Amino acid sequence: MGTFVYGSVPLEVHLDDRTLAHLQIVIVSKLRRRESFVFSWREDMSGAEGRVSVWIHPDCDLAFRFAGSRTPSVNRSWVAQLTELANSGSGLWIVPEPAAAGAGAGAGGDAPDAS
Repeated sequence: MGTFVYGSVPLEVHLDDRTLAHLQIVIVSKLRRRESFVFSWREDMSGAEGRVSVWIHPDCDLAFRFAGSRTPSVNRSWVAQLTELANSGSGLWIVPEPAAAGAGAGAGGDAPDAS
């Protein structure tokens, strides 16, 4: 289980390494272009109540802490979907991984709700 750590505030979200690796690609890509965006997730990844949203900007402190030493394979469809969300008005959410052509899908995540 990997960890995403945001800023000087002790704010962490624990994710599987596969999800975290895909989020890292999207987040780092946007920050390299000096783009800011909202990143949101459910406080309890099991789907219970509570959400957290943070404003990600090029000058914020981030850490991506992976539990394993191996880098997961990249599902380009998932990266594209997460990037599209990050570019939207509602911001980046963790959505389930779509099946990749010729590869098995990994663990899903937290989809936005309608509230």
